[in-house]
Amino acid sequence: MLRTEKAVSPTTGEVTWLLVDEETYRPHPEAREFSLYLRGAGRSPQTQRAYIPRVGRFLNWCAGRGTNWKTVALGDMTRFKFHVERTPIRQGQLPSGKTVNAVLTAVCEFLRFCAVQGHVAHDVAARLSEPRFLASPPTGFDPGEGGQHLVVKARVLKAPEIESAPATLSQPQVTQVLAAAHTARDRLLLTVLVDGGLRIGEALGLRREDMHLLPDSTHLGCRTHGAHLHVRPRQDNVNGARAKAGRHRVVPLTQSAVHQYREYLAEREEVSGTAGCDYVFVNLVGSWAGRPMSYSNAKQVIERIGDRCGLRARPHMMRHTAATRWIRSGVAPDVVQTLLGHASSASTAVYLHARDDDLRSAVDSLTKEAAR
Repeated sequence: MLRTEKAVSPTTGEVTWLLVDEETYRPHPEAREFSLYLRGAGRSPQTQRAYIPRVGRFLNWCAGRGTNWKTVALGDMTRFKFHVERTPIRQGQLPSGKTVNAVLTAVCEFLRFCAVQGHVAHDVAARLSEPRFLASPPTGFDPGEGGQHLVVKARVLKAPEIESAPATLSQPQVTQVLAAAHTARDRLLLTVLVDGGLRIGEALGLRREDMHLLPDSTHLGCRTHGAHLHVRPRQDNVNGARAKAGRHRVVPLTQSAVHQYREYLAEREEVSGTAGCDYVFVNLVGSWAGRPMSYSNAKQVIERIGDRCGLRARPHMMRHTAATRWIRSGVAPDVVQTLLGHASSASTAVYLHARDDDLRSAVDSLTKEAAR
């Protein structure tokens, strides 16, 4: 059986997620190559951390059935899909279609990588995809001469997904969460996420040079007016933080965020070791004080704040909250797409879904109109 382990380089500190044999701790060679490929391709540490256990689940399933994963057939993949769908996860609950598809995506990408590297036959990976006509090409899509590029390769096996609006916080809950933060750092982090819509990796990768808080930043070589921050893709963040999209963008900041940043700087100056650290968000206490916050630390901080308020709070929920508030305030979807750093409008479209209370309000409004 294989299990997932985190390997940390003693020289660079870089993390590689591996599948190792439970008895010998020998790394699975193809999975190790795949993990290194993900890191070399610039995929986020969270993507690597998510993909490798999913691949391990597939390899363990094959081993348990006596199936050679290198010659897996479409029928085998179908049975694996059934296995994932019917295996309960938390508290006996079956996985959603989105969760099943996430597992299949990781496995298919692993098999395609192995086909390119010559570890498996090309037809093993080829049979997992089929040509499909792209009915609604994204904005800016080039169909090529004659439109032949409108045919793309799509995964054969896919679980149905129930489209629903992402979980968000209401405005009273946002106020409650900010009030429950015990430090200026935590309040600033929450504000950057919930007002600026940043991903947690983008926030943790911010450097002090990225914070342009004056009305005019031309003296810094920046022509953007008003308080704002710069999300810059960097590959050398010591805390593993990564800007997922890999593109630079500018995010305006509210005056509240500016005041909170000033308060945080005063708090930060009281912590030993922060003078030589250019990262915005650092640890304030403990043996790691003065060093950049990690994803796991920031996640725990936000979850604890949510627990104090008696609600579920996660870093990405803050981003969902920002996007939903913009859409419902009448901000154009293309502006929201730019603020969020989405490469495709399809990623932003999830925030256009109606919620249950929207449906109820629509029906009730017609009932009231008919009663007049």
